[in-house]
Amino acid sequence: MNERSGWTFLSNHAHVLVCLARDPDLRESEIADLVGITERTTRGIIADLEEAGVLSITKIGRRNSYEINLKARLRHPLEGNKTVGDLLKSVAK
Repeated sequence: MNERSGWTFLSNHAHVLVCLARDPDLRESEIADLVGITERTTRGIIADLEEAGVLSITKIGRRNSYEINLKARLRHPLEGNKTVGDLLKSVAK
């Protein structure tokens, strides 16, 4: 395996979204394990997604449940005509 083979097509932000699309009740530690990042990074990504209007968080007891705004637009100009829902339809099955 060469040293450049560690890259992926999707960002960690997209990976977190895919995890939450599959199971909106995952704990941050579970998301971190699935994505291969730290819990601290996971918390930061979730905060970014919430601030951008992509996620809303509902506290249920001591746990969080996440709702994805499928109508939110992707942020890069190349994909700005697509929504989060469009992305998840293709990758979160």
